[in-house]
Amino acid sequence: MMSDQPEKISDVKMDTANLYREEAYTDLKTGGIRKLVPIKLDGSEDESRPAVFSGHTQVMSPHGPVPIQGVIEANTLEEAVLGFPLAMESAMNQMVEEAQRMQREQANRIVTPGDLKKDNGGIIV
Repeated sequence: MMSDQPEKISDVKMDTANLYREEAYTDLKTGGIRKLVPIKLDGSEDESRPAVFSGHTQVMSPHGPVPIQGVIEANTLEEAVLGFPLAMESAMNQMVEEAQRMQREQANRIVTPGDLKKDNGGIIV
């Protein structure tokens, strides 16, 4: 079976039609916004493609800080700053939904005799 993976690391090539320059913004309190600016191979901005914004923050849990990150739908830095709270809430909700889905899958898992192990007379699943 053939694989799309390169055989050696020197075979890895950058996609020269999909290059971005990264800019980072923070308020040093709440979190940060990353802006990926599309560029051409010569380093000049590629105005035919839109910039991509993402945000990151953290929330405290009983187990310590939990990082949250997600895409911010925006065309400008100002729109990204204004959209930051909603984007982080959406990313957190997606993370919670994924964790709940994984818990449900584990709870609904069918236990077969091969899954059981004997330990000092008690059965451990």
